[in-house]
Amino acid sequence: MLSLDNVSVTFNAGTPNEVRALRELSLFVEDGEFITVIGSNGAGKSTLFNVISGAVEVDSGRIQLDDQDMTYWPEYRRSHDIGRVFQDPRLGTCPGLTIRENLSLAAIHGRRAGLQRDVKRSQEAWFFQQLEQQQLGLEHRLDADVALLSGGQRQAITLVMATLTKPKLLLLDEHTAALDPNAAEQVIALTQQLAESHELTVVMITHSMQQACVLGDRVIMMNRGRIEFEIAGEERQNLKPSDLIDRFHSLEGATELSDRQLLG
Repeated sequence: MLSLDNVSVTFNAGTPNEVRALRELSLFVEDGEFITVIGSNGAGKSTLFNVISGAVEVDSGRIQLDDQDMTYWPEYRRSHDIGRVFQDPRLGTCPGLTIRENLSLAAIHGRRAGLQRDVKRSQEAWFFQQLEQQQLGLEHRLDADVALLSGGQRQAITLVMATLTKPKLLLLDEHTAALDPNAAEQVIALTQQLAESHELTVVMITHSMQQACVLGDRVIMMNRGRIEFEIAGEERQNLKPSDLIDRFHSLEGATELSDRQLLG
């Protein structure tokens, strides 16, 4: 489904500030798989997402999606097949527009269409149904400005928008890190529900070892631009947060994070 073959990225090459963000990294993600990615700050996690989404160009290597070589596709072209949710809930929605208008933008993503009244009204029942399934009460607030929503509600809307047209790949970039514990728990539950109901292929970055143990089929730990190890199958099913914390602390050069931060 998604394949990265010996991908390397270096920032400020040849200068005192040179950073080798990715070092000949290879990764294969199967269709329908849910992978959690963990690692310290500066391990290369966000750069990995940026090269997949097209925000950063690779120095070498190849990226394929469904056997199509997209190594040098621009970001806008990849966005038709790849959804992405960021840490900041404000980045996924348009303030000043209602929930309905934001969902309309997501629904027409990739098509040549304007935000016309008939587009919004004809899909209102669909939007209501999509939100009603999430049990957040937002289906009754379709005319509310998203700027008036809480961070958790706004991130929930962002998730629904990112999955509305069922992308081939969904990237979740620490999408609960800025939320309070209760909101984070709700968004994680929504993430699981959407991934299962839409049969999505998901790659999620998290600092929480608890989330890494609960979510997904495979756990990948990155350090210094490489994949240090991955856990799947029976070993993954028996995984405990303390196991990951021990491995995290054993990594050479890993940025220090407290056990409390890692447990999320």
